Amino acid sequence: MEKRTDRPERPLNERRTFYNSENRPVNRDDRSGDDRREPRGEGRDDRGGDARDSRGGGGDYKPRYPHKPAADRSIDMLFGLRPILEALGAGRTLEKIYLLRGTKNSVTQEITELAKAANVPMSLVPIEKLNDLTRKNHQGAVAFVSPIDYQPLDSILAGLYEEGKTPLLLLLDRITDVRNFGSIARNAECMGVHAIVVPSRGAAQINGDALKTSAGALNLIPVCREPNLKETISFLQQSGVTVIACTEKSDASLEAGTVDMTGPVAVLMGSEEDGISPEYLKLADYKLRIPMAGQIGSLNVSVASGIMLFEVLRQRLKSGQ
Repeated sequence: MEKRTDRPERPLNERRTFYNSENRPVNRDDRSGDDRREPRGEGRDDRGGDARDSRGGGGDYKPRYPHKPAADRSIDMLFGLRPILEALGAGRTLEKIYLLRGTKNSVTQEITELAKAANVPMSLVPIEKLNDLTRKNHQGAVAFVSPIDYQPLDSILAGLYEEGKTPLLLLLDRITDVRNFGSIARNAECMGVHAIVVPSRGAAQINGDALKTSAGALNLIPVCREPNLKETISFLQQSGVTVIACTEKSDASLEAGTVDMTGPVAVLMGSEEDGISPEYLKLADYKLRIPMAGQIGSLNVSVASGIMLFEVLRQRLKSGQ
């Protein structure tokens, strides 16, 4: 094996050989302008961008921040206190409001009151959070406009009873993944769910990705946003709806068919990480687990919701509903 000491020493004053575009050796000082590398400071504007093509002249222009993902253009955003206040006053459906922490005036107080009345979640955040949401002049306030209109649960339930239909509802607890929510909505629409119920806080943001994943189901199935799922569950039970929770902690298995799902039913699903909140799980009328034969002990929540809703549909079709 060749040792490092066996290699001939390279002279310290040895000059490096340079080659031109025709692969011919040339002196460093004799190279033509085309063969020389462009100095770092030339050809770039003061902002660090490429001045040769910053207006789209050559088509090779790259954005200044290529590591940042492009903004989701499918979401309508509002900036500034006044536009958000006017949107709330006009009854426009907002997905969420972000206000700069420490900002207190009559406008922010009015926004807080209107947002609470409309069940719109609001967060007080530092300036860095607002700057991450948008590069525009937000003036300390950013709001996302919802692509759908939320529906009141009590009106939907009353309408179903008046029409002689058997309600089938889907309650989602701590489902925060947008694509999971879209897939769940698609399952729900296919299985005949009349409405999806989500909490005001801790739920997935309904945006363009959710609409796309749902294959348009979110434009067809009503979504209800409730401030307190605990009160919602109690309201449903008092209205004659049986609440069935899907949890792996239950001893009763879904395939046994011990629970009658042909009547008014609300299926309660939790997140894959934390499951259903214990306070909601205690309120459920029945708790069922999905049987599995493999080594992995959990299912994706969208898959699990599809299995639960299929069992409801299967029982109802079998009974002639």
